[in-house]
Amino acid sequence: MQMQNPVLVECIEMLKRAAKEHDAPIWSRVAELLARPRSRRAEVNVSKIARYSSSSKSSRSSNTNTSSMIIVPGKVLGSGSIEYPVTVAAFSFSNTAVKKILNAKGKVLSIDELVRMNPKGTGVRIIV
Repeated sequence: MQMQNPVLVECIEMLKRAAKEHDAPIWSRVAELLARPRSRRAEVNVSKIARYSSSSKSSRSSNTNTSSMIIVPGKVLGSGSIEYPVTVAAFSFSNTAVKKILNAKGKVLSIDELVRMNPKGTGVRIIV
């Protein structure tokens, strides 16, 4: 079955191009995860991002100016809480998730914005 969402198709193509141009296998993996059927795509809560991002208590005390970069190949949902700044890129966000991330002084990005900011994908973690 062919994908009907032209925005999603363009995002997947852009990720594949970036993976080849910048020799960054992370973008081809994200494209592969986004190409899944909608029912199998990631739906990640803010609480899971808080749990698995690298800004744990020990790294926060030593480096207060750095924030984790997280990519979710799907949708970020607003269940849970986050207490520290995290840069999150995803295909889509719920309104609650955006509010919680921004209230923690984090950043909310689209996937193509993250690829433009960090073409090599260094320091980016995939959460599914």
